[in-house]
Amino acid sequence: MMGISIWQLLIILLIVVMLFGTKRLRGLGSDLGGAISGFRKSMNDGDSAGQAESMKQELK
Repeated sequence: MMGISIWQLLIILLIVVMLFGTKRLRGLGSDLGGAISGFRKSMNDGDSAGQAESMKQELK
């Protein structure tokens, strides 16, 4: 199986930028980043809540 060369990636990137425009791609990137950070925060909050619950059970 052959890998994708840098030139093929650049051509794909150029086509995507031409189709969507830089403003839309920038907005999409910031939305995706916000979603990922929100997901990480909720996972950390869930871990903290799970640890607190397990500590309460150990103390009983």
